Amino acid sequence: MSPVRRGPKLPIYNRISVLRAERKMSRAQLADLVDVNVQSVGALERGDNYPSLDLAFRICDVFGLPVEAVFSRTEFTAMSTELYGGNDDA
Repeated sequence: MSPVRRGPKLPIYNRISVLRAERKMSRAQLADLVDVNVQSVGALERGDNYPSLDLAFRICDVFGLPVEAVFSRTEFTAMSTELYGGNDDA
């Protein structure tokens, strides 16, 4: 079997820390809910590691959000900007 050819590694951005903070949830609580260790949650939040598809779905289930609301290939803008739009009058 030949090795799989891959292109350049694309980043995966996430909103895990923001979503945790909104829900007043610790890293340890999230780790327990998705069955990983607390260090794994920290590594995901920092972007040091990327989640498996299964883990991404488990995280999204905890927050009750679709994958594209939690993970993205492009950087997220502030949630307030997405919800309320930019203020160009300032």
